[in-house]
Amino acid sequence: MASLLSPSAAISLRLKLNRSSAVSANTPSKICCTFPGNGRCQRLSFKTKAAGSVEGNVLDKESASISDKIDYGVVGIHHVGILCENLERSLEFYQNILGLEINEARPHDKLPYRGAWLWVGSEMIHLMELPNPDPLIGRPEHGGRDRHACISIRDVSKLQAILDKAGILYTLSRSGRPAIFTRDPDANALEFTQV
Repeated sequence: MASLLSPSAAISLRLKLNRSSAVSANTPSKICCTFPGNGRCQRLSFKTKAAGSVEGNVLDKESASISDKIDYGVVGIHHVGILCENLERSLEFYQNILGLEINEARPHDKLPYRGAWLWVGSEMIHLMELPNPDPLIGRPEHGGRDRHACISIRDVSKLQAILDKAGILYTLSRSGRPAIFTRDPDANALEFTQV
């Protein structure tokens, strides 16, 4: 499995493979990288500011960047996918403890696995009943040191009281800001940050 290269590392690799080529200022260089998961070769263009030819492993350059500005219209996060072993158990937590409502307009029967879409403000969590490739034990005690989804809330102390009443473990933010971390029944870490 190949790893992603930073723009400067990818340029350096290309230059090592083709030491005799001359590089002119702002010449786009196309690098082929294999991305984990789909195994396809993706073409990436990097602009470099270089002068002269490449001699050995040396390339004088002012900077390397993917582009001057990447703008393809990002407006927000649509949903976060969360794996669960048992959909009913997860819905008990997400609906009855956290108070999230199901988005009835999202189809479940068109997918090859069971699931549910839950509203989180104008965005959603997509619960997917699928095998979890992550270990359920040995995860960090504090969810802030693990992969996690963060949900903005108005009052951390109210959520803290809800979790206390339900007997659900949590940790407070290590930085002292108003945030609380907990885990769902499948050990997925969730952060709730007061805004």
